[in-house]
Amino acid sequence: MAEGEAKEQGVETIMGVEEAKGLGAETTMAEEKAKKLDYIPEVILKKRKKRDELAFIRKKQLELGNFGKKKQKKVADIKRPEDFVLEFRAKEVDLIRMKQRVKRPKSTPPPVKSNLVFIIRIQGKNDMHEKTKKVLNSLQLRSTFTGVFAKATDSLFQKLLKVQPYVTYGYPNGKSVKDLIYKKGYTVIEGNPVPLTDNNIIEQALGEHKIYGIEDLVNEIASVGDHFREVMRFLGPLKLNRPEAGVLHGKKQVFSEGGDTGNREDKINDLINKMN
Repeated sequence: MAEGEAKEQGVETIMGVEEAKGLGAETTMAEEKAKKLDYIPEVILKKRKKRDELAFIRKKQLELGNFGKKKQKKVADIKRPEDFVLEFRAKEVDLIRMKQRVKRPKSTPPPVKSNLVFIIRIQGKNDMHEKTKKVLNSLQLRSTFTGVFAKATDSLFQKLLKVQPYVTYGYPNGKSVKDLIYKKGYTVIEGNPVPLTDNNIIEQALGEHKIYGIEDLVNEIASVGDHFREVMRFLGPLKLNRPEAGVLHGKKQVFSEGGDTGNREDKINDLINKMN
């Protein structure tokens, strides 16, 4: 009898514990339902975001400060996610506009006044699409304020139309050609730029085409001679001086509409004179 009573009491105890657990779980669920999410004002969220950004920049400053005499990055060079989004959108817009310029109905092209064209890259960095950059590289215009001579052809003007917001071009006269080659002309030998101060360099590279000195080189370019292509392969892209303030206004509109880009025709000589 005592044994049976003890068993009954044990069962009752276990049931009591389970009931207590059940009541505790119900109480916890009720508390969770009753508990609401805290409301955080938008002003505080913005302050938190700004604080986190400043903390990130400060952390980068401290990290970059540990490199001693090595070249340190500026805080302005640290890009935020928003910067990547804006850069991506700018590149997509550049691609769309390039396609629009190419598909635009062709009007009667102006008469070509010279077979020689001089092209100067005046703009372009992070806002260019990769296809635009590829066209500029094919013209050997890999950096701003570089210039190249080219033969006037339909394919050339098609390329210039694609990269119009980043270049200006026109028809250089004989004096401009001579001044550019004498002041800025160079070739690349074993990976190093070498100025054209010695006619022997020119004769060794172009003597088989009857170009023995710098005067022959200038004449071949100015007249767009039979060996113009070989001369262009020999010459490196000309590195021009940054123009003074007020010469270029940073406008991507064409020159004929008050901007900086596009065809300047004979007025390219004025720009060459200011950048040479």
